[in-house]
Amino acid sequence: MLPLSKQNAYRQRYHALNPQWHTSGDEYERIVREHITPRTRLLDIGGGRGGLIEIIHDQVAAATALDPDLPSLIDHRAPTVNRICGLADSLPFANNSFDVITASWLLEHLAQPEIVVKEIHRVLDHNGRFIFLTPNFNHPLLITNYFLLRPIQHLLISRLYARAEEDTFPVRYKVNTPSRLHRVCERVGFTLELSFIADPTYTAFNDPLFNLSVTLEKLIPQSWKIHLVGVAVKGGPFG
Repeated sequence: MLPLSKQNAYRQRYHALNPQWHTSGDEYERIVREHITPRTRLLDIGGGRGGLIEIIHDQVAAATALDPDLPSLIDHRAPTVNRICGLADSLPFANNSFDVITASWLLEHLAQPEIVVKEIHRVLDHNGRFIFLTPNFNHPLLITNYFLLRPIQHLLISRLYARAEEDTFPVRYKVNTPSRLHRVCERVGFTLELSFIADPTYTAFNDPLFNLSVTLEKLIPQSWKIHLVGVAVKGGPFG
């Protein structure tokens, strides 16, 4: 089994080997912080009970969390945040309502991602930012998981990673490659910049596998790294 605490310990070891490396969550937080100010109108989509908005909601002018799951919103860990129960493909907001929209671990679950991205573009103000964190379907581990292990994914997550089955959701990866993301963003009117984040700890169930994963990570092309952090800007060359 690979509990999150053990995975994080291997991440610390990987960081010691590569001091310039940071987890995708840390990179996501750093990038979001670069784009918020005390005047920012912030929307977080699909964050469930919390996430990054818990940490930064008091550093912006207004913070709103949207999720389709009402019990999650009721139990939100930042109760002073505006909480709206709704769907990302039909955002219940007027045009140009937000300066920054965030979404972590959302895009991989969407059945119609371009509709969602269009909605995000609509409710962002000019020069607004859509900042997201999502898996990269170019990575061999994700491809293997999707095509070979998908029927038993819910069992593997709970048994291998010691995480609750109810905390896992079906993945579709409809837009989860750099090329697809660029195409969708360009069609909608965003200019997109991607960061590629490595993380060899998902198969580090013991020390030998950790060492093997670190070695294999060096062979994976940059555009195949397992996580993507994107910043899509409204009002660039295409919109």
